[in-house]
Amino acid sequence: YMGTIEGIILLGEPVRWETCLQLIIDILLSNGNPGVELASAPYPHIPIVACNMDLLWMAEAKMPRFGHGTFLVCLENIYKKMTGKELKYEALLGKPSTVTYRYAEHVLKQQMESCGWSSPLRQLYAIGDNPMADVYGANLYHRYLQTQAEVNVTAMAAETEKHLETQRDCSISVSSAKNCHSILVCTGVYNPHGDIPTDPEDILKTLSHGHRDFHFDPSLVEASYVVNDVNDAVELVFQKENWKQE
Repeated sequence: YMGTIEGIILLGEPVRWETCLQLIIDILLSNGNPGVELASAPYPHIPIVACNMDLLWMAEAKMPRFGHGTFLVCLENIYKKMTGKELKYEALLGKPSTVTYRYAEHVLKQQMESCGWSSPLRQLYAIGDNPMADVYGANLYHRYLQTQAEVNVTAMAAETEKHLETQRDCSISVSSAKNCHSILVCTGVYNPHGDIPTDPEDILKTLSHGHRDFHFDPSLVEASYVVNDVNDAVELVFQKENWKQE
């Protein structure tokens, strides 16, 4: 006998989407007891935590592949179609969530300590190929650092992060970084030859691939630097930090 399912954690897109979508909907509509038929769907439903919100990603194919963000879009729309209500998340984690970059900074500090580096971490460089995830997230965290908020980026962060009960872990050190520089590479989702709208309203309509619950700010899509590939990105960081390449 399997007991009542108390929550759902979504980490990445499955192989058999139709099977997983059916199973998740069954769990939501049955209040965690898919073997029991209820007269009406419970609402609010059991907690859902999701991460990895990229709508698209690049593989060997010429065209971008569906990412976990697309899977979430399917789940949200199926649930709303069947119940007439919005699917609610306890939390949305992963890029471009500020919580993710905050933890990444913490891990970097741990790596520095293990290497015996005592200098404070001041400059962060985030390299990625997706303007709506990598660049947006890095720029959002840069804004966070500039405002020196303690936990969340208020209105700019995901709406669901507002009611995320983040436990204050004493092992998470206070942020020492001053800047987070976004570096966009041209070897993935980003197409350097594509037409990019200049009007914010057009950007909102054509480039807003972010999650439904994230407020979209067109100004955060522009990268600090654009380079060809990861190697060029690393060389750029060495140049900016005056490090000698050996």
